[in-house]
Amino acid sequence: MMKLSNKQKQFLKGQAHSLKPVVLLGANGLTEGVLVEIESALEIHELIKVKVPTDERETKTLIFDAIVRETGATKLQTIGHTIVLYRQSEEKKIQLPRG
Repeated sequence: MMKLSNKQKQFLKGQAHSLKPVVLLGANGLTEGVLVEIESALEIHELIKVKVPTDERETKTLIFDAIVRETGATKLQTIGHTIVLYRQSEEKKIQLPRG
């Protein structure tokens, strides 16, 4: 997991603002299939939103934590049911500002 400066985090949050969630967890929660989807979305986009439609705060937190742990992505923020994740790919598609 890469260490991002506050400036870089702010930049990425700004970039994420207009994004729609690319992965939506269904009734089965965080399955292998969903993790594969998240992995591939991170590889393609680097910056993604994942929506976890549960009203149980603890469950949601556990799922968010599990996604971060399993993907090695950086959690930029959570907004309601949505988590914003960033993970740099080989191509470094998003040009980060210098720390």
